[in-house]
Amino acid sequence: MELKAIPLEIPEGSNIIIGQSHFIKTVEDLYEIMVGTSPQVKFGIAFCEASGPCLIRVAGNEKTLEETATKNAQDIAAGHSFVILLKEAFPINFLNAIKQCQEVCTIYCATANPVQVIVAETEQGRGILGVVDGFSPKGVESPDDVTARKEFLRKIGYKL
Repeated sequence: MELKAIPLEIPEGSNIIIGQSHFIKTVEDLYEIMVGTSPQVKFGIAFCEASGPCLIRVAGNEKTLEETATKNAQDIAAGHSFVILLKEAFPINFLNAIKQCQEVCTIYCATANPVQVIVAETEQGRGILGVVDGFSPKGVESPDDVTARKEFLRKIGYKL
């Protein structure tokens, strides 16, 4: 078995959601979740099929995000994994609906940070072991950091 750290591309101003699913209709169901939750969201989805023709299934409403999600899925190349790139919305607005999707098994991350996907490769194929999301902590927040965090949440509309 070989372990690899696969860096992913996240376009400026975008977020990424990486997960695992188990059925060919995943790409359609995730598409419906995205537009049903937020009609203004711009997104691209790529889903790696793990049986039959083993194709990367693609959907979305923004060509560049579809293309970048597809490239990331090709780089990961792990069966039944999916990549969603989105902008003009935050992952927090979609995560519960995605988790409730009957095919979705796992969400590995939802972030705008740099991401590396840790992949194990065997003679059968590849599987995602986990992700490296962003960077290691540099310390513990100070009272000023708490104030800045709370101000930021209010600025983006998540607190009164």
